[in-house]
Amino acid sequence: MDIKLIALDMDGTLVNHEGDVSPENERAIQQAKEKGIHVVLSTGRSLTRARDISDQLGRSSYLVTVNGGEIYDHDYQLVDSTPLDTELVKHLWKLKQEHDVYFWSTTKQGLFNSRNPFDQEIDTYDWLKFGYDIKDDEVRQVIRDELMKNEALEITNSSPTNIEINPAGVNKAAALVKVCKWLDLSMDQVMAVGDSMNDIAMIREAGLGVAMGNAQEEVKQAANWVTGINTDHGVAQAIDRILTS
Repeated sequence: MDIKLIALDMDGTLVNHEGDVSPENERAIQQAKEKGIHVVLSTGRSLTRARDISDQLGRSSYLVTVNGGEIYDHDYQLVDSTPLDTELVKHLWKLKQEHDVYFWSTTKQGLFNSRNPFDQEIDTYDWLKFGYDIKDDEVRQVIRDELMKNEALEITNSSPTNIEINPAGVNKAAALVKVCKWLDLSMDQVMAVGDSMNDIAMIREAGLGVAMGNAQEEVKQAANWVTGINTDHGVAQAIDRILTS
């Protein structure tokens, strides 16, 4: 398989439990770059929370953030953005209040959550992503079922206890399709690596979809194969496999 682009999720994939990139993963990424392969971070994080690691690895052609809600070029210039409509956010906020659950969000003005709430009207902000973290399985399922009825929303997660909400059609796969077009590549030339439901679209659509050993079971089922866990340098294992095949 002629892989020309490697798309890497960050949390639960590229980084360990301390949020660090292991020397093994960094070594494999640099070797891939030396062979002319684009290595693109494809994360649910915002730019402010992804930039340090991006800088550590050396800038790539593009950086996919907020599950595809924003895409940046190699100079960190925003090249694509899809906002979450404020009327939808008002509904999401109402659900948060009704069920008294923890919320978190990404806006162009900053990151807000239950510990750091926004202090102006919802219409004041440019929303990109909204989410909940809910330990109670029954409450989480009630909210998820309600959200799934709304065709204007893209519903995923980045851990078994949370719910991530982007505008419909905004996901990591759709973002990578755009990146491939700009680089004159096809998705068949992409290896995508991830662990959670917000990775499943890119894993399914990539030429080679790889799930982490610590991935959610549905993600493993969608992948072509499963690599090691994130604390055992699973990303390096996956990259080494394609570099030596």
